[in-house]
Amino acid sequence: MVAKKTFLSIKSLILWGVMAVIVLSLSLSSSINLYSQITTYQKTLEQSVVVAAEVTGGQAKPFIVEDDVRILELMLSALVSSPTIENVHIYKVDDESELSLLASYNKTGIAPVRAKYSQINELFIPQQSLDVMEVVRPIYLEDKLIGYVYVRSSVASLDLLITRSFIITFGVFLLCLAVCFLLIFKLQRSITSPIEGMGKLVQRISRTKDYSSRVDAHGIKELDILGSAFNGMLFNTQEYIDKQAQAEAEQLKLTVSLEGKVQQRTLALKEANSELIHTLEQLHQFQRQIVQNEKMASLGDMVAGVAHEVNTPIGLGVTASTMMLDRLADMRVAFEGKTLKASALTKFIDEGEENLNIIYRNLNRAAELISSFKQVAVDQSSESSRVFSFSNLMSEILISMGPTLKKTPYKIHIACSDDIIVESKAGPINQIMINLIMNSIIHGFEGMEEGDINIKIELMENSKVKIDFVDNGKGIPEQLCKRIFDPFVTTKRGQGGSGLGMHLVYNLVTQGLNGSISIVSEEHHGVHFSIMFPVKIVDSKHVNASTFK
Repeated sequence: MVAKKTFLSIKSLILWGVMAVIVLSLSLSSSINLYSQITTYQKTLEQSVVVAAEVTGGQAKPFIVEDDVRILELMLSALVSSPTIENVHIYKVDDESELSLLASYNKTGIAPVRAKYSQINELFIPQQSLDVMEVVRPIYLEDKLIGYVYVRSSVASLDLLITRSFIITFGVFLLCLAVCFLLIFKLQRSITSPIEGMGKLVQRISRTKDYSSRVDAHGIKELDILGSAFNGMLFNTQEYIDKQAQAEAEQLKLTVSLEGKVQQRTLALKEANSELIHTLEQLHQFQRQIVQNEKMASLGDMVAGVAHEVNTPIGLGVTASTMMLDRLADMRVAFEGKTLKASALTKFIDEGEENLNIIYRNLNRAAELISSFKQVAVDQSSESSRVFSFSNLMSEILISMGPTLKKTPYKIHIACSDDIIVESKAGPINQIMINLIMNSIIHGFEGMEEGDINIKIELMENSKVKIDFVDNGKGIPEQLCKRIFDPFVTTKRGQGGSGLGMHLVYNLVTQGLNGSISIVSEEHHGVHFSIMFPVKIVDSKHVNASTFK
């Protein structure tokens, strides 16, 4: 047996597990401490800037009232001693509450800043952006607002303090981490060394099969309990091995006697399996033959119906042509006897024109029937793809089924756009639609004086055609609906039903067209088949009309 490769050990679990907890704790405490220091530094800087603004505003009160710009400039120039203040503005509020800049201070090397007329109210609370902090304080004289003082200070000192705090915190973090690592390493050694010794003992026992060895005590309570339990297991194992040796000797005797029986049963089972496989092959062959007979029977019914349907227009054509020959013989006799009258000739021409029209219409009707039947028959006997119009295909199917449909009071409604032109296998589609229509007529509308079949065909966005076949017949019981596509499932057993119609439809959809079919039906509420299969869409602009003939 190949040992499974492991990536964890007690050493690593103790060392890295405890270290992870310590690192997490130190990181959390260091982060909290560092955050607290940075917050304190920020508040201190804000307070110093606010105090500077308030002191400057208090000193500037009398000079603002007197508009003494020169004194204000001198007073502000004293701020050069402040290492952080970069810009100061003194604004005056006139009687119309308009602001004007009286004096300003710009530290050497620092660019002036624009007047903050529009930001006076926003900067009442100190604002820090990038490397500066700004604040505005109002200047009151006897409860009257006379101006504002704007102070802009550098935060370089804050950044220096933050950097220093980070370095100190990180140094303490690393020092604590190193000390903890050494302590944990020593603890890990005291725990894992006895366990490693026990593991080596187990390996030696597995190689030598010597279960007389025992684990020594180590002075650690938990490990001593484990060692005592292991020693007890070794003792019990030795007893079990002795008993197992006796049982194996008895089992060997039984095995010898059973081998003969197993061989006999195996030979009998092989013979039974061979007969079963042969029977199953015959069953599949019979099933394929029945399905083929079903298709040929459907085609035979169609041939008989179309032949009967074609006889009518041909019979009318024969009658009209016979009448025309009789009238022509009469006209020949009159012509040769020189008794032919103009009125008789006119009547002969009128009758001839009428009979020729009758012959043309009926022969054209017969040609259409034969053409539709020919296309349907070719489709049913062919599995190859061709380009066709779906609306024309449905018309051909209904024409070929005309003799059967005329005998029923049921109506078929087809909703299909004329511009659905695709390349697919027309044969399986033909057979599917004929089987579904006949299934509704035979089973769905049984005992009903009227019924409607609605067939909706639409082209989906993913190059698939969807066919919804809906009738308002008797529907299908729930138990039968679950098995409708299984072979030999029929309600007409003993009455000519083979139970292969819907099984044939399922195979044609799923295997012939690589599509899917689903059914929704309730008893007394009709049936709804939904069929979807992939096709190759053909642009009607690039297809000749002769393609669909």
